[in-house]
Amino acid sequence: MNAGRTVFAQLVELLPRRAFDLAVERYGGARRLRRFSCMDQLLCMVFAQLTGRSSLRETVSCLRAVGSRRYHCGIRFTPARSTFAQANERRDYRIFMDTALSMIASARVELPVDADLRRLNIDAYAIDSTTIDLCLKLFPWAQGTHGRGAIKAHTVLDLRVGIPVFLRVSHARSHDVLLLDQIFPQPGAFYVMDRGYVDFARLYRFHLAGAFVITRCKRGMDFSIRRRLPTRCAAIKRDQLIRLRGPRSRRFYPDTLRRIGYIDPDSGKRLLFLTNHLTLDALSIPLLYRKRWKIELFFKWMKQHLHIKAFFGTTPNAVKSQLWIAVMVYVLVHRLKSREGLHQNLNEIYQVLSVTLFEKALVNQVFSEIAANQNGRDDHKQLSLFEI
Repeated sequence: MNAGRTVFAQLVELLPRRAFDLAVERYGGARRLRRFSCMDQLLCMVFAQLTGRSSLRETVSCLRAVGSRRYHCGIRFTPARSTFAQANERRDYRIFMDTALSMIASARVELPVDADLRRLNIDAYAIDSTTIDLCLKLFPWAQGTHGRGAIKAHTVLDLRVGIPVFLRVSHARSHDVLLLDQIFPQPGAFYVMDRGYVDFARLYRFHLAGAFVITRCKRGMDFSIRRRLPTRCAAIKRDQLIRLRGPRSRRFYPDTLRRIGYIDPDSGKRLLFLTNHLTLDALSIPLLYRKRWKIELFFKWMKQHLHIKAFFGTTPNAVKSQLWIAVMVYVLVHRLKSREGLHQNLNEIYQVLSVTLFEKALVNQVFSEIAANQNGRDDHKQLSLFEI
């Protein structure tokens, strides 16, 4: 990277331009185009995410304020607010979805893998959803429960590298378990989910596809024990091979399941896990379920640092476009951390980027200077002020 380029230009250099151009052509993004191209729209939205802008008006005002410096970031001109709004509402969100999926495919190859999953040599995914509240007067199509407006973002997170590989937006009233119908299970992979996704007919489809599921047992589950496996660890209280006995459940899932009783050594909490993998070490099942917490951290990070609660448009297309662009920014920060070998966490990297986007310096130089300043402050101990 050239030291004469801005930090923003170096960051967006990680975008897959070829995949983006193909997506624009595929979905007619250049139709009736005058000045404000799809790439201009994407760069303006990325700028808004990184600098913490909360509205279109605020984004346009800030772009005008930076003047000619935006040209060095690749943003050719400042759009009118109405032009920006129309682009978000009318241009197909699948342009950004396909671009994000291309970024994710590349990132999964280059990002560091979780040490435990690398040791087990398995692919593991977490399935969950998060609810995003909306104003029902502005988003009348997002009818939620109890007369409130809301949507659900159903997500599948790759636990090996910590980035999402699947995202679907639906009404808040839709049940989480319906997401399982839209997933094509990867043979040999583990899918970790909570009790809200226990539907034996859908779980059996994963089993027939050669995939493995890990979830929590529901209360009152009717089953019979076929075999008790030996437990070699104090934390594992029971390891059983079972068959469902309910008139509907045994018809939906006629094969053998594994029920593992586990006591968390730190909290003392008793947990019951259910899986269709019959030979994996019993301690690995609670370990994989503990990894599911990564998707909760992903939702928390997105809601705290990216704008997925205040939207720049009120149509479903505008909402989905902004969500996918937020995912792209999340992956960009991950790839920047990996490529430049940055030691700061994602939160620190994001905060530094928000105030250095227009600096003309190498990205690794910016972060190395910050690290050096922090180390310099740590060398001065407060007790030395009182030495005689």
